[in-house]
Amino acid sequence: MEEERIKELINRYTQVSFIVAKRAGALIKGQMANDLTDDQFYILRHIHRSSKITSTELAEIFEVKKSAITAIINRLVDKGLVERKRDPADRRIVYLSLSKTGSELFAKTEKKINRLVAMFLKNLEADEIEAFLHTYEKLSDILLDIKEDNLEEK
Repeated sequence: MEEERIKELINRYTQVSFIVAKRAGALIKGQMANDLTDDQFYILRHIHRSSKITSTELAEIFEVKKSAITAIINRLVDKGLVERKRDPADRRIVYLSLSKTGSELFAKTEKKINRLVAMFLKNLEADEIEAFLHTYEKLSDILLDIKEDNLEEK
């Protein structure tokens, strides 16, 4: 592909990516409880979807240090949204689960976000949605495969 065309595509991508991330992020944030951050919501989502998960596993999923996850979990525990439960077979292992309040808040927030995303999607045809999701998932896979040390110019 010629260099000018590549530059044009990169410009289009960065412009659209910025607008979508900024605007969609703001709209989704507007559906969350006022005292809930994006990271806290996504952690609640992972805990909700997992039957057993530890802080260490969350740190790996979110690609952050365990201390960062611990700080977020501590805030969620303080808010009464997450509970810690020790594994009876190995007391060193602590599993995380949503409290009743956490489950209720998650369900309410998830419902609002689903309604919002449905508003976006209703403007697209079914085949457009499938093509978009397929491409977005492919981009996600590419991004997950990129290693930071490969980004340096050689």
